[in-house]
Amino acid sequence: MPSAFETLQQQLKQLPGLGFRSAERIALHLLVEKPERLPTLVAALEQAAKTVRRCVRCGHLAETELCVICADDRRDPTLVCVVEHVPDLVALERSAAHRGVYHVLHGKLSPINGVGPEHLNLDALIARVQAGDVREMILALSNDVEGEATCHYLTSHLPPDQSVKVSRIGFGLPSGGGVLYADSVTLKNALESRRSYS
Repeated sequence: MPSAFETLQQQLKQLPGLGFRSAERIALHLLVEKPERLPTLVAALEQAAKTVRRCVRCGHLAETELCVICADDRRDPTLVCVVEHVPDLVALERSAAHRGVYHVLHGKLSPINGVGPEHLNLDALIARVQAGDVREMILALSNDVEGEATCHYLTSHLPPDQSVKVSRIGFGLPSGGGVLYADSVTLKNALESRRSYS
């Protein structure tokens, strides 16, 4: 294959979720099967790179100072759901279960991987709390060691004089899932996250 094709394939392979075969298929699709799509894709990437940035309040994607969620006056701005990444926010929005706002950390604490508090969008969240803008903070972070460490860090760095309710999303069996096929950690979380049946 030509070196330019190899370079394109290598660049595509570095994108999340794309392996060697997927990168090869996309490169062939753009260069051989549908070359007319290539200029539109390049223009869209360039436009997004110029205009898309982080919301100054929550860290979500935005084209103006505030994202569409923070700018929506139908949302409860005092109910803040804290997530690790933008795709987590998108998944929660798809559920239509949260009518508050969000705060995207852009990761979680992981000393092993060199991710400390200074690498995350933590200061902006603590500033929101200090300003008195938060009534309840819902921690929707991963149910793993790094997620728990991030939750602990957050709660321990909240201003002591603020009366902010802090909650954690429940973990357990997925809808339609059975007890028989769940692992022991999932079952433990399901039992600990139980609530009154009515």
